[in-house]
Amino acid sequence: MLPSGNTCWEAPVSEYLTRVRDLVAKVPTALRSVEVMRQAGLVPLSRPDHVLGSMIAMRRLGPIAGAARIAATRDDAAIGLVDERGSLTFAQLDRRSNALARAFAERGVTADSVVALLARDHRGAVETMLAASKLGARLLLMNTGFARPQLVDVAEREGVTVFVHDQEFTPLVDALPGSVSSYLAWVDEPAGESLEDLIANTDDRAVPLPRQPGGMVLLTSGTTGTPKGAPRQVRSPLAAAQFLDRIPLRTGEATVLAAPLFHATGFSQFIISFALGSRVVLRRRFDPEATLAAIAEHRATALVLVPTMLQRVLDLGDDVISRYDTTSLRIVFTAGSALSPELGNRATRVFGDVVHNLYGSTEVSVASVATPQDWREAPGTVGKPPVGCKVALYDADGKPVTAPEVTGRVFAGSGLAFGGYTDGRHKEVIGGLLSTGDVGHFDAAGRLFIDGRDDDMIVSGGENVFPGEIENLLVAHPGVVEAAVLGVADAEFGQRLKAYVVLAPGASVSAEELREHVRANLARFKVPREVVFLAELPRNATGKLVRKELG
Repeated sequence: MLPSGNTCWEAPVSEYLTRVRDLVAKVPTALRSVEVMRQAGLVPLSRPDHVLGSMIAMRRLGPIAGAARIAATRDDAAIGLVDERGSLTFAQLDRRSNALARAFAERGVTADSVVALLARDHRGAVETMLAASKLGARLLLMNTGFARPQLVDVAEREGVTVFVHDQEFTPLVDALPGSVSSYLAWVDEPAGESLEDLIANTDDRAVPLPRQPGGMVLLTSGTTGTPKGAPRQVRSPLAAAQFLDRIPLRTGEATVLAAPLFHATGFSQFIISFALGSRVVLRRRFDPEATLAAIAEHRATALVLVPTMLQRVLDLGDDVISRYDTTSLRIVFTAGSALSPELGNRATRVFGDVVHNLYGSTEVSVASVATPQDWREAPGTVGKPPVGCKVALYDADGKPVTAPEVTGRVFAGSGLAFGGYTDGRHKEVIGGLLSTGDVGHFDAAGRLFIDGRDDDMIVSGGENVFPGEIENLLVAHPGVVEAAVLGVADAEFGQRLKAYVVLAPGASVSAEELREHVRANLARFKVPREVVFLAELPRNATGKLVRKELG
């Protein structure tokens, strides 16, 4: 019997009971996660040795090298990676990354190092990720669209000690201090010591397991300033269920990865495809027709890209698209920026009911996913949260918004959410959920829609306007391929709406015609006062609109 009253027993017992309740509450999610992964083939319950090996690999090596180890255990002779220099099996990748890890270690890279990677999508980038993971070093994925000041600021803030980069980025890397050692991941012309040299001249025996996984840092898009570092430490093999619950990836297939590896979209799907033992097809620079050719050649079941890439593929037109057999596709996976109803519907008409629209962020990771059925029933939706994820809406006072069709601030949480930026700052938290910085609403069926960024809201004549609704309507006009709407200062209304529009090739559309198009479908206060025609909208390397570059 425990002592009663205010004793030293009460706090430990209370903490113990709280932990027990927390564990019990997590059991249904864990069981559901295991079932999702079993259906995908990631957890072969008939082989408990593989299950145990997978858990150990993920715990000791982290998600990158852990995923590769899981795949090699399943079938090391299977093709794991295809790039412009050919194909590599999982076994070859394992040995080559062993050699690279040993070469790095001989040159002073340790578990205390921060290895930055500034590279396009190719084997050198993947092998750097694997080698850093095998040493327990921290991996920092750098944006290939960085300007020199951004690169220098981020490298200094994150404490970069080793810099791996493609030769084309040498002028940027030259700005780093001499204390940072650098290596060439992709060489166009012989110069300096490349990763291929290190791999060829180093023993490829297995590397001792690190004391603990090194972790990784993804960077925010930086559309509003210097990109912030969002660290990740994924150690549970169940984390993959958050993607697999609503995206039917399966073992032993092929994924064409058009989204860049440094971006959360491409990075996450690369890891999951590897863990599933699926072939990952990469290309250094995105080419829409080459993407179709890769789908046909490899009988790819999944295509991973951002919406602007999807638009470029569809803009090839039926004559070009029909030259390639894309009937193997079961998944067209989009994320990274808003997928307009018009673009998603175009993709559905061309590829069939295969569009999977993921909503998340660098900080939150996965928040919700729209399946093809969600999209058919509600074009433009980002769907519902998968297993292990939660989404809630709150008003400006922090009170829950539960009624359908009522806009609120979006907060989300998952097992993959970060614990704060590397500079010590954090996102706003309510009820254990992180602010995404977006506003949105649920429909009557509980599907989430994103109405825009919280800080993009325009107040015109006392009315709150979110650009997304107007932009989607403009893009739905047959003569428009892209649109952006901003608020600009106005003496009478506070702000007035200004639209920037990119027309389809050969289209002839007037500003008044577009204003009338909006006027016929939306409230009068949502009609842009100005329409400016541009050849293209300013976007960063991941396809996100850079609104600050629109004046």
